[in-house]
Amino acid sequence: MGPPLLRHEIGLAMKHKITNMIIGIPKEIMHGENRVACSPETVGKFVKDGYTVLVEKHAGDGALYHDEDYAAAGARLMDKAADIYAQAELILKVKEPLFNEELQKHEVELMHKGQYLITFIHPASPVNHEMVKKLTAQGVTAFTLDCIPRISRAQSMDALTSMSTCAGYKGIIMAADHMTSFIPQMFTAVGKIEPAKVMVIGVGVAGLQALATAKRLGAVTYAADIRPMAAENAQSLGAKIVDTGVPAELAIGEGGYAKALPEDVLAHERELLKETIQQMDIVFCSVLVPGELAPVIITEETVKGMKKGSVIVDIAIDQGGNCEITPKGTIEKKHGVTLIGVKNIPGELPTSSTWMFSNNMYNLVKYLVKDGKIELNMQDEVIAKSLVCTDGKLLHQGARKAMGL
Repeated sequence: MGPPLLRHEIGLAMKHKITNMIIGIPKEIMHGENRVACSPETVGKFVKDGYTVLVEKHAGDGALYHDEDYAAAGARLMDKAADIYAQAELILKVKEPLFNEELQKHEVELMHKGQYLITFIHPASPVNHEMVKKLTAQGVTAFTLDCIPRISRAQSMDALTSMSTCAGYKGIIMAADHMTSFIPQMFTAVGKIEPAKVMVIGVGVAGLQALATAKRLGAVTYAADIRPMAAENAQSLGAKIVDTGVPAELAIGEGGYAKALPEDVLAHERELLKETIQQMDIVFCSVLVPGELAPVIITEETVKGMKKGSVIVDIAIDQGGNCEITPKGTIEKKHGVTLIGVKNIPGELPTSSTWMFSNNMYNLVKYLVKDGKIELNMQDEVIAKSLVCTDGKLLHQGARKAMGL
């Protein structure tokens, strides 16, 4: 049970028949994660809507959202994450449940039957299978943000798109920081310096933002995507389109996402892109296939032929990476090329990414909660696709397939 004052307030709310769901926002424990699930602004909205919001102390410090801001918004600040997990009906997080070194317990162990969780879970990823099984066995009802469908009515809840926007922008900024020359064309007293060449492979949300950012910085931009519509979008931003040689009928999967290609077609695509890649100063990779390992577009042999001092940003690294030799989670120089395999690029932009994420979270909670309860209407595409487990049952089809169930 919570502190006496909290119990009194809940009792008062029940007495007057006011629905008062308790939302818990723990501090993220992943190393280097500076985001938090809700900004003080969003907490204020939840409080105004009648929720009780528990926020772990210092949860927002890394994103420059401080305890006094949360207190002013009406949050109840908590000293211990364990108390939040014990009292909250709904847990809002940025990253999947992890092992808490300080408590020597997995975050799933802190949760209880009937509790709700909304976060990025990536349930089909093999590294998360055991955690997903534990969530299921614990009786938690969990929703994963990476499976919110990209449909019109779900746009305001789509945290994956928001974080992709952050990754596209920040990825190019990080690449620029590792460049040893200017990005824009420069006219100086001693002569002209040509602009950098930037290529984006995979022109989804992140890729388009990367192109736009590179263009703003003054680069000459190139783009490649097997989907004709994506290539057209890139062209509208001024990018020169590089032919992938992939027929449209092989390229487009459900929801407009890219499909996994047969190995011979993928090999042909690699060969077609190789020459252009080797002329670039920056290559931004964001090719993903839902539920599959990311396809390898850039081989080590291609990297060996790239210009010394060039940079590859591989945001597909969570699913294996689009470059054969991208380091997982770090930045390394190989064959004279800087390879950026940072896994949490949106976390490098914590104030803006938290603001976007928390608004997505607020809109999703508002959508899910009806009359003070979360309704699991499986006819609703948003719920059906994002629901991972409930009542001890694993329902997520991508996870079940990946686990061989």
